[in-house]
Amino acid sequence: MKKVLVINPGSTSTKIAVYVDHDQLFSENIVHSDAELYANGHALTDQLPLRNSVVLEVMAKHGVKPEDLDGVVGRGGMIPELRTGAYIVNDEMLDALVNDPKVTAHASNLGAFMAKAVADPQGIPAIIYDAVASDDMPELAKITGFAEVRRTSFCHVLNMKAVARKYAESVGKKYEDLSLIIAHLGGGISVSAHKDGKIIDSISDDGGPFSPERAGSTNIFYIVDMCYSGKYTKAELQRKLRGGGGLKALLGTSDCREVERRIAEGDEWAKLVYDAQAYQIAKGIGMMIPVLHGRIDAFILTGGVANSQKLTGMVKPYIEAIAPVVVLAGEYEMEAMAYGLERVLNDEEVVHVYHKD
Repeated sequence: MKKVLVINPGSTSTKIAVYVDHDQLFSENIVHSDAELYANGHALTDQLPLRNSVVLEVMAKHGVKPEDLDGVVGRGGMIPELRTGAYIVNDEMLDALVNDPKVTAHASNLGAFMAKAVADPQGIPAIIYDAVASDDMPELAKITGFAEVRRTSFCHVLNMKAVARKYAESVGKKYEDLSLIIAHLGGGISVSAHKDGKIIDSISDDGGPFSPERAGSTNIFYIVDMCYSGKYTKAELQRKLRGGGGLKALLGTSDCREVERRIAEGDEWAKLVYDAQAYQIAKGIGMMIPVLHGRIDAFILTGGVANSQKLTGMVKPYIEAIAPVVVLAGEYEMEAMAYGLERVLNDEEVVHVYHKD
C-alpha cells in the first residue's frame, strides 16, 4: 500500500491531494490572493514559503503526517527537452527552473520545489510527472520553415495521457498499443497524436482552433500587419492571442454556458460562432490523422469544455466516420500524477534523471 502526496500549483491556487494506492484520501484547492502571493516579492520562488506552509497545514487538517508518505509528486513545469513520464527532482532541475533562460516563468515550475521540500526531510522520492513542456516528438515533426524556429510539443500533456490510459483500461487494452487523437477542450484547446505510449505530435492551444479564450491560428501575415500597425503594444497583442481571443473576442464571454443560453434564445451570431468553433476543433483533430497514417483507434474529447454535450455533439459528425469518438470530460491531473508516482514506487515505470545539456 502506497500513500502519496500530490501538489499542483496554479497561478492563483494550490491543489493538494493524498492518494492511498488508487483511492483519493482527500483533495483540496486552496485559492491565494495577490496580496498573499506577492507578500515576499514578485519572483515565483518568493511564493514558496506561503505555498509550502499551506501544504503542511492541509495535510495536518486531514490527519496526514509527512512521515506517513511513501513519495511526493509535484506538477512538472516549463523545462524544455524533457520526455514525458517521471523525473526525479534533483538540484540540477531546481537550478534550471530558476536560472535557465529557456525556462518560461509559470506557476507549474514551483511543483518540483514544493515536492522536494516535503520529501527530503523524510528521505522519500520527490518527482515531477508529465511536465507541461515534455516532448516525445520525433525530429521530423520539429522542423519548421524558419531556420531560427523549431517546433516543440506544447499541449495539455498530463490530462491527455491520463485520459488515454483511462480509455485504454476501459477497452481492456494497454495505452502503448493504441493509436489515439485527443483534443483537450478548455480555455485553450490543444490536440495531440498518441502512438506507442508517446505523444508524437501536437497542436498547441495557440496553434490550432480558436477557443473560449485563445485566438488560435490564422494567416501569419495578418499577425505581422497587426504587430507593425502601431495600434497595439506587445502586451496588448499577447492578450488578444491568449485570454482575450476566441469566444471572448467574438461574443464578449468565454463561458460556453452563456453562449448556449444565447443560442437557445435565438442569437444567430452566437450560433454561427459556436458552429465555427466546433468546425475548427474538428479541423485541428483532422490535422493529426496523417501523423498516425489514418489508423485511429479512437478520438477522445476531454477538458472542462467537453462537459458541453452541445459542443461535443457538433464536433462528432465531422470525425465519427473515421473512428469512434469518446468523451471523457473534465480533468484528471491529480490522479494522473498520483498514479504515475505509484507506478514508479511499484517499479512499474522507470524514473528519468534530469541533466542539463
